[in-house]
Amino acid sequence: MDLERHQLELRYERLRKHAPVAERALVGSLAEHGQKLPIVVIEAQGRYVVIDGYKRLRALKRLSRDTVMATDWRMTELDALLLARRLRASGEDALDQAWLLAELRERFGLSMQELAERFEHSKSWVSRRLGLIEALPPVIQDQVRAGALACHAAMKYLAPLARANTKAATQLAGAIVALKLSSRQVGTLYAGWQAGSARTRELIVERPQLYLQARSAHQDVPQPSALQRLLNDLGALSGIAKRARRALQAGLIQQVLDAERAELDCAFARMREELQRLLDRFDLERGHAR
Repeated sequence: MDLERHQLELRYERLRKHAPVAERALVGSLAEHGQKLPIVVIEAQGRYVVIDGYKRLRALKRLSRDTVMATDWRMTELDALLLARRLRASGEDALDQAWLLAELRERFGLSMQELAERFEHSKSWVSRRLGLIEALPPVIQDQVRAGALACHAAMKYLAPLARANTKAATQLAGAIVALKLSSRQVGTLYAGWQAGSARTRELIVERPQLYLQARSAHQDVPQPSALQRLLNDLGALSGIAKRARRALQAGLIQQVLDAERAELDCAFARMREELQRLLDRFDLERGHAR
């Protein structure tokens, strides 16, 4: 059947994320071929509640189409929502599931046990999903819905950060959206925030691009090989030994007090022991067949 836009109730649009690239492609397809697949609705008090097909609706609106082809599922609103969810389960992520769970709990008064049964999962699974949206500030959820922020980045990095510091997570999310950062870059920022000092955390939140540039420059510096590190250490030992020998040649021992001389003797004994171990190991490794 064909419905006019004013007959539609867009009650569940906020449960699904926008995908700007895919929606632009859909606009082109609808402009060229017209609508082939109907949206899904259920009738409720003279209006039609849209269950599935919000991307098609937005695409048709961009094309200034006033009517839309729809199919009416003859079932309850709750059953229609759950059936639509099962049909698209492969494309769901944890945030999609969390939004739907929260909606069913609030609109239909389903308990945790009932939600677990409907979704064929445990109560702890339901609790974890609901905890996800409770941790994420609404502004970050809206950024995910709009397709401006990757769901993976929001769940893996911003949700834990929000639990520790909601203001920092919100501010960082705004910077991520503005800079169009990848999930990998967001992960770098989150790792830096976790391990950083107060000043580092301030820099990450206020100037994330500068922090990423500094990290990239540090990572681009080639790291020495194991052999090069050993050669560097041996060179340092040589330099230190030469400097110590010159101090002795200048008569340093004759200038120290008896108590200081005992301390110097202990230091030389430790040095001699470690140096002998180094020489023994070198001779052993040099003589090894492999």
